[in-house]
Amino acid sequence: MLPNPHLLIRPFLRREAVLSSRIEGTVTRLDQLLLFETAQGQVGRDDDAEEVLNYVLALNLGLEAIRGGQPFTRGLLREVHKSLMQGVRGKDKRPGVFRDQSVAIGSASRFVPADPHQVAPLLDDFLTFMREGRSLPIVVQLAVMHYHFEAIHPFNDGNGRVGRLLITLMLCERGALSEPLLYLSAFFEEHREEYYDHLLAVSRHGHWEAWIEFFARGVAEQAADAALRTRKLLELAREYKRLTIQAGHSSKAQLLIDELFSSPYLTINRAMEVTNTLAKAAGNMVEKLVTLQVLREITNRQRSRIFCAHGIIELLDKPLTPGE
Repeated sequence: MLPNPHLLIRPFLRREAVLSSRIEGTVTRLDQLLLFETAQGQVGRDDDAEEVLNYVLALNLGLEAIRGGQPFTRGLLREVHKSLMQGVRGKDKRPGVFRDQSVAIGSASRFVPADPHQVAPLLDDFLTFMREGRSLPIVVQLAVMHYHFEAIHPFNDGNGRVGRLLITLMLCERGALSEPLLYLSAFFEEHREEYYDHLLAVSRHGHWEAWIEFFARGVAEQAADAALRTRKLLELAREYKRLTIQAGHSSKAQLLIDELFSSPYLTINRAMEVTNTLAKAAGNMVEKLVTLQVLREITNRQRSRIFCAHGIIELLDKPLTPGE
């Protein structure tokens, strides 16, 4: 459906980063992350936003590796984890190094992962499955992989985020998706207790079928959500382009519309880059989009202004109901 799928990869990936980090207690919103990226140097340090941005960097690193033909290895896991934890909370817990001590998950040590001396052999089994376990249906592969990683918990911190990130990497590596547009963190967050209950039931009682059924339901729900969200974003893009054409704006304004769906916050400097125009022409185009209510100026200042496509952010972030 997408004339250019790359337009939505960036915001979808960032939405996943926000939701995955939220499960771990990080409270950055999607609009805050997007603004932080656009206005770096104009806003103060935001520890939560930096933590979420690291998730984006780690996922991109993994995607680049597998698209370059790199198999799932210990080295790739270490690099992804190091990127995730570098310079943020948990940086003192040996980013990129497998744990040599016990850890516990949940309140009152509800779940205790593998002993430290078991991590190495279990990782070997895990990576063998990642490379060779292709005979099962893809959703079953994903469910088994995700449980296996969470049960090993190979790092001192950040395991949950790496485990969710690996779902996306595996979908792309297996060729089930050409682009990373399906994520499960929203489902896991909404059903957090059920998620932990199922993982624990596999460990204690071998209840694989219930876990796989729960996981498959998450894939189905999030696939439907992604398709619906994409359709609505496409409709909004067409409406914005119709408005600009109706108002007699140049084709360069269409380039700005596409840019907004990739990054809903915009500066005049970025508008100059996208449209290959000078400051005055770019500023005029941005002001016309403000007049059309596509953009809203949010800084209330004369210089270094930042504009927000509030309709796009709302559509990216709000809960959607099937049939909308």
